[in-house]
Amino acid sequence: MFDSLVVQFVVLWAVIDPIGSIPVYLAKTIGLPIEDRRKIARNAILISAGILMFFLVAGQFLLEAMQIPLSAFQAAGGLVLLLFALTMIFGESKPEQEIKMTSNLSELAVYPLAVPSIASPGAMMAVVLLTDNNRYSFIDQTVTGGIMLAVLLITYLLLLAANKIQHFIGNAGAAIISRVMGLILAAVAINNLLVGIKDFFTQMS
Repeated sequence: MFDSLVVQFVVLWAVIDPIGSIPVYLAKTIGLPIEDRRKIARNAILISAGILMFFLVAGQFLLEAMQIPLSAFQAAGGLVLLLFALTMIFGESKPEQEIKMTSNLSELAVYPLAVPSIASPGAMMAVVLLTDNNRYSFIDQTVTGGIMLAVLLITYLLLLAANKIQHFIGNAGAAIISRVMGLILAAVAINNLLVGIKDFFTQMS
């Protein structure tokens, strides 16, 4: 049980990537009053939580309504997560890539902070895969939701402390951590891809 909780935490930490969101937050809120910065951070977390909770609760129902087996979605999700992880490892790191995204002040909490920095496509897919109705009980899914909210809470606290963290690790440090998370995510993605393919062909046989 404990091992499962640790795995879920690591997966959600990797796809949400709290550390990688700090340079994005700092770059997009530089020069703003501290109260505005805190408001943007709070709204970004609340929006991200709403989006991810929607996918946690309704994601599988949408798939079933479209007659898409969860095993196929798991394989596709594993492939997308793998590609996402590879961009974190070999391409521009998440902070470098998302800092380049432009938006006006009124949209900062939504874009690029909430989407795609915090509630990334990889995070949306991960919460669906971690709450498969056929594999996990309601209690298990509730625990997963709690872990997801805990990661978001940590993300919020890190954003509030962003100035000190940025001074400590710098942009280079954030990029290194993002690439390490990408490597972990790649291993998880390969596992999801292989399990999805195996389950799909098992169901077909």
